[in-house]
Amino acid sequence: MLQISFSAQTRPDKGALAILLPEGDARPAVFKTLDEATGGALTRAAVAEGFSGKDGTSCVILAPLPDVSRIVLVGLGKAAALDAWAAEKAGGYAAALLGREEAASVATGELSGALAAHVALGAVLGAYHFSLYHGAPEALKNHKLAALSVLTDGVAEAEALWPSLSAVAQGVVLTRDLVSEPANVLTPVEFAERAATLRAHGLDVDVFDRDALEALGFGALLGVAQGSANEPRMVVLRWNGGKEGEAPLAFVGKGVTFDSGGISIKPAAGMEDMKWDMAGAGIVAGLMTTLALRKAQVNAVGLVGLVENMVSGTAQRPGDVVRSASGKTIEVLNTDAEGRLVLADVLWYARERFAPKLMVDLATLTGAIIIGLGNEYAGLFSNDEALASGLADAGAFTGEKLWRMPLGKEYDALLKSDIADMKNISGGRGAGSITAAQFLQRFVGETPWAHLDIAGVTWATKARHGQPKGATGFGVRLLDRFVRTGFEQD
Repeated sequence: MLQISFSAQTRPDKGALAILLPEGDARPAVFKTLDEATGGALTRAAVAEGFSGKDGTSCVILAPLPDVSRIVLVGLGKAAALDAWAAEKAGGYAAALLGREEAASVATGELSGALAAHVALGAVLGAYHFSLYHGAPEALKNHKLAALSVLTDGVAEAEALWPSLSAVAQGVVLTRDLVSEPANVLTPVEFAERAATLRAHGLDVDVFDRDALEALGFGALLGVAQGSANEPRMVVLRWNGGKEGEAPLAFVGKGVTFDSGGISIKPAAGMEDMKWDMAGAGIVAGLMTTLALRKAQVNAVGLVGLVENMVSGTAQRPGDVVRSASGKTIEVLNTDAEGRLVLADVLWYARERFAPKLMVDLATLTGAIIIGLGNEYAGLFSNDEALASGLADAGAFTGEKLWRMPLGKEYDALLKSDIADMKNISGGRGAGSITAAQFLQRFVGETPWAHLDIAGVTWATKARHGQPKGATGFGVRLLDRFVRTGFEQD
């Protein structure tokens, strides 16, 4: 992970420098100093490139001085809109543009120390790259950046905030690493073994194997797993940082480490993407890591159901009926609607075992949510107004946006089965994401609950918002913000 330091210097002694500039004519002192030292080269380059400081824009000046390899101007956007999300985006853009350097600096100008710390968070995440399976140095030539000095007038404020934000960064990086791994490496057992290593951060970790899941009556989850040679697991991660005996917050993640669709097999085109059908579980692992690393003053429990959905002679068939841990029976009309089966058992267990204050589940659950919301928003479904509002506010702060979707008894009728308590799909093309959420709601009882359908925001096909293409880690920052603002004491 990119190493961060904070300095009160106005400019680096040597190497590359990014200067963050708001939209308009305002220019910080470091820009003016270096512009004068280069005979106005910075201003001329900005004019030539049409650079105005608009969010997402940049301008590169190569070798402007003997001791400075490059200066990168990075737009912050409108000064009136400068917030943590704007700072993180700018930090991400800066890190990406400085990727050919081993060490560099970023001048934050008149931003507060707190916003400078958020620049550092954005830079760490913007510099992220998953290179475990790259062999050629050529593939890594744009990913050399190992250390970044953040130049700010608010060093003390930035340094005070940074340990907490660094914990967030480590959680996001863990999530991205898990989501990026190929399915032949990250099986349910391997995921569980990696989760067990999080005990080193102070988490209590319990791993449930097939025998334990059978004893718990997890018929829905095990029905999904029965076609795979890779054994299923459930992992429970607990962080006890709040008052002793206080009910925890529960976070539940779908962990389908590969989803072929089962007998209702998916089309070949794009099936390789289904390695990241475990992103919900990856987010829960990243969030729990963050809470532990920053010693969050809250009790929290993270539960992940881990299976592989494969085609074989033992695979679940369309038309099968399974009995869930709740005792409710489910007619499986489509084996590619497997995530809700996994979550049904884990949500029920979370409710019964921990009696949590609330539950939030995360899942790459439906392609329908991508049709409805594209890649900008995750779908938010909830039975509780305060919970939904808290999550939406946290998402607005972190840039991980949520769009509230409806729930209603009218949709329940679409899940009626002739031979079981319910069926796992509605059977029609309409309201696919809603009926999936309605299905999940049957297993949460009266517990305040929210379901985040993250299918459209888990993987970026191109770099955006200062972040690289690939696994986004969407949800870790959002949920950490939700926890710290809603449930921790100042």
